[in-house]
Amino acid sequence: MKLRILGCSGGIGGRASGTTAFLADDDILVDAGTGVGELELDELLRIDHVFVTHAHLDHIVSIPLLVDSVGELRDTPLTVYATAETIRILRLHVFNWQIWPDFTTIPDCHRPYLRFHPVEPGHPLRLGARTVTPLPARHSVPTVAYCLDSGEGKLVYTGDTEYSAELIAAINALDSVRHLIVETAFPESQHGLALMARHLCPSLLQAMLEELAGAPEVHITHLKPGQCERIMREIAAGAGRLRPVRLEQGTILEF
Repeated sequence: MKLRILGCSGGIGGRASGTTAFLADDDILVDAGTGVGELELDELLRIDHVFVTHAHLDHIVSIPLLVDSVGELRDTPLTVYATAETIRILRLHVFNWQIWPDFTTIPDCHRPYLRFHPVEPGHPLRLGARTVTPLPARHSVPTVAYCLDSGEGKLVYTGDTEYSAELIAAINALDSVRHLIVETAFPESQHGLALMARHLCPSLLQAMLEELAGAPEVHITHLKPGQCERIMREIAAGAGRLRPVRLEQGTILEF
């Protein structure tokens, strides 16, 4: 599989500052932040599956625009995969006819442009030869991480998470993890804010990485604009055996 980084910023500001959106092969979108805007219409039409970690705006903002752009051009519904609670939030607060039309009923409930598919941690979903498995994570709203398995190697994306023993255990139970995409949203000076917001800062990241049994390539995402260099310096200063690198928009990871 190939994972194309459409956006990996913790905020907006500049051409390379799309918020979280990753394109796996041509048909799987993992989170749907503003980075989806990097795709042309013909690329948007190839997306069949959207896996959502959680309902925060920087991870879901492009879903309403995506389905509006491609819905009538598709023969099958666009499928959004998320936890039951995240689906409830999307239905209640986004696809509610006030913020955006309910595309699960357009043009009618029998032939909708959009459908939701609930997921649970530890329950894999097969998409041809590929498998996507939700993993447990901890954030200020219900959330999951995802493991993408090509059959030859795996990539784990934590989504937004605080330190999570459950997530660490789930990653350690996997073999052949080649890449780990993990957030670090705050610098060390905002350690307290990271705890309150249930994000990572460099010391919390290091505590997590020290407990990993494998040796994946570690890619840091969700850096706050204006703090990126500072956060990466702090991560480098505390680096152990794993040497995290900054994830960049436009990068392609193969596994």
